Amino acid sequence: MILLLDGNFGGAFKMFPAIYPLVILLFFVLINIFIKFKFDFSIKIGLIILTAGTILLNYLIKMLYLFN
Repeated sequence: MILLLDGNFGGAFKMFPAIYPLVILLFFVLINIFIKFKFDFSIKIGLIILTAGTILLNYLIKMLYLFN
């Protein structure tokens, strides 16, 4: 998060690729507290799946490079 706040977007992505979907998810959830959307539940589920998928894919790629 420090890299992202410093403006080092490439470094933040290399450190933790799921930072951007996670930030979008948190931003949407915070906005959704005050403003209700028509399909807010579906958007939240989609963002959760995207974030979890990014985390899982990042983990698998790191393990492939670590053990090969």
